[in-house]
Amino acid sequence: MIYLKSDQEIELIKISAQVLGKAHAEVAKRIQPGVTTKELDRTAEEFIRDHGGIPSFKGYNGFPASLCISVNETVVHGIPGKYELKEGDIISIDCGVKLNGYHSDSAYTYPVGEIALEVRDLLTRTKQSLYAGIGKAVEGGRVGDIGYTVQSYVEQFGYTVVRELVGHGVGKNLHEGPEVPNYGKRGQGAKLKEGMVIAIEPMINLGKKNIVQERDGWTIRTADRKPSAHFEHTVAIRKGQAEILTTFQYIEEVTANTTLMVGTNEATIV
Repeated sequence: MIYLKSDQEIELIKISAQVLGKAHAEVAKRIQPGVTTKELDRTAEEFIRDHGGIPSFKGYNGFPASLCISVNETVVHGIPGKYELKEGDIISIDCGVKLNGYHSDSAYTYPVGEIALEVRDLLTRTKQSLYAGIGKAVEGGRVGDIGYTVQSYVEQFGYTVVRELVGHGVGKNLHEGPEVPNYGKRGQGAKLKEGMVIAIEPMINLGKKNIVQERDGWTIRTADRKPSAHFEHTVAIRKGQAEILTTFQYIEEVTANTTLMVGTNEATIV
């Protein structure tokens, strides 16, 4: 089902998204070699609960953690554990917060120390593709316009788009309609209407688009084990220009002037 939200509901999602953005920033402060992914998960859960929220992912269809933490070739749904971050890794943090009955959802991929130039470019361009897609999330458009824009942007650099995993509606439920693929054709798919709230989340591979699921039933990685990047915003469909409800501001206040910084800030990308 696709649910249209009132301005009041959208404001509640935005309040949830503020807690989410600050939780991301608390995690960002701890990203360095030697830190375990379980420690990062604990940091996020404590912050979210201390600020009146509920981690959207924990217990969702049996998922055991508050964060999906995906390192290097892991695309999404990595389970936090004993793995210690290493210099040169990349780490995707996907997090959701439920507050006042409404969910928000966002993801960000960080370098751990110095990383290879081609991987840094992958992160920067994946992030830029997110904003390119958001530029098409306006009333009167189609879901396919978003996917086409993301796909066209990243494929010019030789990257590939994961097909099996898509963005989605967000609201009282973590996942609602419509599905929002990161590929597609202009003018196709669900029509975008003011009041729709969707998560746009490019998942872009340095190598081939093929993915596999690990035996834990959750972890999705690239088949060729080449790196994958993931960035996500929750946005409201408006006339003329989408309203970005989640924020990278707090992340980038932490990562400014450090090797964690990826690309430019959201103000200049838009």
